[in-house]
Parts: sequence; structure tokens; C-alpha cells
Amino acid sequence: MNMNIIQLVLIGLAIVLPLIAQSKINSSYNKYSKVISSGKLTGKEVARRILDSNGLNNVTISEIDGNLTDHYDPSKKHINLSNDIYSNNSIASISVAAHECGHAIQDKEKYAMLRLRSSLVPVVNFTSRFATIFLMIGLATQLSGLFTLGIILLSGGLLFQLVTLPVEFDASNRAKKQLEKLGLVDKKDLDGTKSVLKAAALTYVASFLSTALQILRLVLINRNRN
Repeated sequence: MNMNIIQLVLIGLAIVLPLIAQSKINSSYNKYSKVISSGKLTGKEVARRILDSNGLNNVTISEIDGNLTDHYDPSKKHINLSNDIYSNNSIASISVAAHECGHAIQDKEKYAMLRLRSSLVPVVNFTSRFATIFLMIGLATQLSGLFTLGIILLSGGLLFQLVTLPVEFDASNRAKKQLEKLGLVDKKDLDGTKSVLKAAALTYVASFLSTALQILRLVLINRNRN
């Protein structure tokens, strides 16, 4: 196959995969954001129940602006829930809130992959800052060494995304177990919970594959130049 065609295919896949994943989570979230959970508790209330039942009374919860901007900050022992997740009692809201609690439980139990991901943050911040610079300079000056260095630095982000996958899947599994164990969902809620969490996990997989395809394209470009 012609090298240009291969590169176009890789670019296309790198663009399309995240779009498909985002479409999937939007579809699932929109569907189950309209379905009230059996317990009729808000995302904040569900999160508090899960945290307290796991001895995480020290973990605080607050509301932040944005759509699906939810995250757990291990350095501050704090869960941020986006507006809809924080105050709504839909299946989508409690599923996302429970997922963030899964990260807090990971932190308490010193889950190895979470600790590894946290340790990689400063490294990835550094490599991502300089990767593009080296790639651009290497491309402009025809210096394959600089271009290769840019690819290596960019691979730091791929490693981070790879480590993120088990962290996110594990947090979702913990979320489902906690929701069932504490009776926060009943059987008719489970399909919705699984759908939302599965769709969310799919976005991380797509992001990883997209980055991997981009790096592969750069490798082919570099090899074609040498």
C-alpha cells in the first residue's frame, strides 16, 4: 500500500475512534440522565454514602462547573462532581459519582496502578511540553535525531494512557460493587449503570488507540525520510 494512503488511513482512524467513543458516552449518558434511580439519591448523596461506608469521612465533595468534568484529586482527598452529577438523581449521575468514589477507594488501598499513574503526571507534563517542539524542529531542519526524540517524548503520554486504562476499569468495577452492596441501585438500574460506566471506559480506550496511531504515523514518516 502507498505510504501516503497508509498515513491517511492512520490519521482517519485517529480522528474517528475518539469521535465514536464520545458519541457512545453521550448517547448512554443522555439516555440514563433522564432515568431516575430507584433510590432517588443525588450524585452527591450517593458519593457520601459510599465514602462513609468505606471509612473515607475525610474525603470531601464539591460541585464544579462543566459537563462530565468529574474527577478525584488524591493530593487533596477531594472529589469534584460536575453540576448535573452533583445535584441530579438519575442513573447516569449516581454511576459517575460512584466511579469517582472508586478512585478514592483505590487511593485508600494504595492501588498500585493509581500510584504509578500519579507518579507519571510530572513526567508526562514535561514530555508533552517538549515533544511537539522537537517534532516541529526535526521536521523543519530534516534532523531525524530530533524528530525521533520528539516521538520518544510523545510516547510518554501513550504510557500514561496505557496505565490509565486499568485504573479506570478498576474504578468502574468498584463503583458497581459499591452501588449493589449498599443497596443504592436495584436490578432494573444495573443495566443503565453498566452502560454508562462501560461507555466512559471506552473513551479511554479510544484515546489510547488514537495516540498510538498518531505515533505510528510519525514513526512511518521518520522511516520514510531516512
